[in-house]
Amino acid sequence: MIKFFVFSIMFILSGCSFKSPPNHFQYKTTNAFVSYKKNFLSNNAILAKNDLKRAIQYAKTSSNLTDLAHIYLGECALNISVGIKDECEKYITIQNLVDNPTLNSYYSLITNQLLDEHIANLPPKYKEFALYKLNNQLDLAYNETLNMQNISSKLIASSLIKESLNEHQIEEILKISSFYGYKKSVLFWLVHLEHNTHDKHKRENIRRKIVILKSKN
Repeated sequence: MIKFFVFSIMFILSGCSFKSPPNHFQYKTTNAFVSYKKNFLSNNAILAKNDLKRAIQYAKTSSNLTDLAHIYLGECALNISVGIKDECEKYITIQNLVDNPTLNSYYSLITNQLLDEHIANLPPKYKEFALYKLNNQLDLAYNETLNMQNISSKLIASSLIKESLNEHQIEEILKISSFYGYKKSVLFWLVHLEHNTHDKHKRENIRRKIVILKSKN
């Protein structure tokens, strides 16, 4: 049962749809975290904060800390995906109490500490991306992000290779973020595009868009 939940709750790891967990607290944890993901990326800060708090509270009703580790690592990954500095301190505090090879490998991936031995323990959909990234084949790594069905996985993976992306690639990620209404991600990629375009007119238009999106009116 625990193994099933491990691979179902964590959208960043599997990217697959999942059934409702049999335990009531796990069902609540899953729903709260999924809601957190959407509200966080959509820039609904107050709702996201409440969702994360609920998810953590539900996860802490069990003596098994695997679910809590998933949440802490998921929070860290989402922060990284929108340029928020995060070294996954929360996850590190309970890492040795969980000792999950898959989580440890994923942690190494999103914190740019990936080694060859981590590849085998990554979820299947991340293995090719991670291998290309590790071998500095960054165009191929980018193509792998486009093959990821889970949108948050695309955004997280893309952010890990953002410095290697060209204007066209950045604009493709922007389109994806915009299509799903993920405003926080849109703003992050707009700023990144502004810093990477050599077109002065384009840069000015991007700045104007950022101002408009940030305005409350």
